[in-house]
Amino acid sequence: MDRALLAEHYPFESKYLDLGHGRLHYIDEGKGEPLVFVHGNPSWSFLFRGLIKDLRATHRCVALDHIGMGLSDKPGDDGYEYTLENRVKDLEALLAHLGLKDGLTFVLHDWGGMIGLAATVRDPRRVSRLVLMNTAGFLLPPGGLLPWQLKLARGPLGEVLVRGFNAFSAGAARTCVTKAPMSPEVSALFTGPYGSWADRISTLRFVQDIPLEPGDRAWALAKATQDGLDTLKNVPKLVCWGEKDFVFDGKFLAEWRRRCPEAEFHTFPEAGHYVLEDEGPAVLAHVKSFLAAHPLKTAA
Repeated sequence: MDRALLAEHYPFESKYLDLGHGRLHYIDEGKGEPLVFVHGNPSWSFLFRGLIKDLRATHRCVALDHIGMGLSDKPGDDGYEYTLENRVKDLEALLAHLGLKDGLTFVLHDWGGMIGLAATVRDPRRVSRLVLMNTAGFLLPPGGLLPWQLKLARGPLGEVLVRGFNAFSAGAARTCVTKAPMSPEVSALFTGPYGSWADRISTLRFVQDIPLEPGDRAWALAKATQDGLDTLKNVPKLVCWGEKDFVFDGKFLAEWRRRCPEAEFHTFPEAGHYVLEDEGPAVLAHVKSFLAAHPLKTAA
């Protein structure tokens, strides 16, 4: 990856936490109320750069790269089991390392939603606010189907397409923005961490770990997270949603409206899955307004 280009677009100090099974890369910018950013697949903390550049002036912004993603280590299957459970444990380990126990605002995108919400449901005292973007905290909603692109990645050709040709990361850079094409520089930084067969292991394992039926290993934790969403009824929630997302589509949005009618919803008809790439300034404005409207409670 071009380090000069990275520094230009991602002007943050890299930090690392040794988890034993690999070094977890994260950034910890600014001071104030903590915001914790959790990405999904195949992005990395780079996705949140626009929000963090602005919000670090008033908040402490922590964003991790999951093991196998972004600037974190990318161990093989013999060194790490790429499961939802381990993703949640890694997030919890980072929070413990940083002393982040409560008053957190989670900013969640894609499968980062399931990871962050699983940690939240396990200990609801952690969270004070939730920002959700094209994500899920539940199993496939009624009528929901796995898109053909993900089916292809999970099938016999997935290893060759995803690990051999970087089809998942490169494809996302092309198809997950819909208002205007991603610039070559930004595209190179989204895909840069996945430059070889070995480096692409997590983008494939993430897809393979999506729970579709009770026998899948992530099913029990995803179901427990889904069942625990009711414990978060009183947590203020902001939902910002790109309506041209072919993965987290209208059925997922409808399920959020059904499960969390108390949330504040903002939808973007022309935005895709990478809603922050298509509508970054608008999402930032909504996030800042939401944080101001729901100040953290302080002791008397």
